[in-house]
Amino acid sequence: MKTDRHGAVFGLAGWSGSGKTTLVEQVVSHLVGLGYDVATVKHAHHHFDADIPGKDSFRHRQAGARQVLVSSAQRSALFSEHESSDEPDLPQLLQRLAPADLVLVEGFKKYPIEKIEIFRPSVGKPRLYPEDDLVMAVASDEALDDCPLPVLDLSDIAAIADFIIVQTKLKQAC
Repeated sequence: MKTDRHGAVFGLAGWSGSGKTTLVEQVVSHLVGLGYDVATVKHAHHHFDADIPGKDSFRHRQAGARQVLVSSAQRSALFSEHESSDEPDLPQLLQRLAPADLVLVEGFKKYPIEKIEIFRPSVGKPRLYPEDDLVMAVASDEALDDCPLPVLDLSDIAAIADFIIVQTKLKQAC
């Protein structure tokens, strides 16, 4: 998927406990090492709070501020309260990001975006690809001889990153 703001958007999806976050972390590190500008979007399935009780930003939100932007010389973070139960969709979230060569999306397994499925048979969950034709490959810690898609070794980060580069048609990093 390409957007006006980003060179490419590509997903990494799987069930809880499959190793998505670890894989995203390793792939991001590898791609950044190759010179790509990478951003990520992480889907949380449950109530979470990245803000710390007692901190000024937390106190601003508790007072009723709908958005709180915290900034320092090193980083900034935007906390937004959703007024309804409607969660922002992926395109809305992508609009909040600065332009990047690649945005890796963790989770959003039901969102129509090309993705690699992270599948560990030991997790005991069904495979996603039979129901999702946007799964382009499966990364697994076991051989999947019956899988009709490319199967990538979950520990071969370079091969997974290369697959993403080819699949998204990313230009060679500077």
